Amino acid sequence: MKFLILILTLDIALAQEMSAPKNVLGFPLQKCCDSPKTGFYRNGFCHTGPQDHGTHVACATLTKEFLEFTKTKGNDLMTPRPEWNFPGLKPGDKWCLCALRWIEAKKAGFAPKLDLEATHEKMLEYSSIKELRE
Repeated sequence: MKFLILILTLDIALAQEMSAPKNVLGFPLQKCCDSPKTGFYRNGFCHTGPQDHGTHVACATLTKEFLEFTKTKGNDLMTPRPEWNFPGLKPGDKWCLCALRWIEAKKAGFAPKLDLEATHEKMLEYSSIKELRE
């Protein structure tokens, strides 16, 4: 009986590890930021799922240039929105960005640096690891 319990425990642990989100480097996804709380699910991770139509998977350290760029595109991340419990962001904050916004900013020369350990592997559907490292 103890042997069976041990096998079941190992099977459950293996299944959880295999289903756990990975980062773009192929390792377990690390937390992006708790202050402010980021991620589509506001759990600090750049997790994604079927409801996340923006694909918030790129963990970035924000810059003034990026924040101004994204504001010109209609997404003001700097202004606090208390009604959404959103504190507003400033340069130096880490945040889970939409994959396509990061790509757009990259093409325009405003992409912030990514934390690859906290960037979800889904980002590789939008960009190569080489480009993400630059």
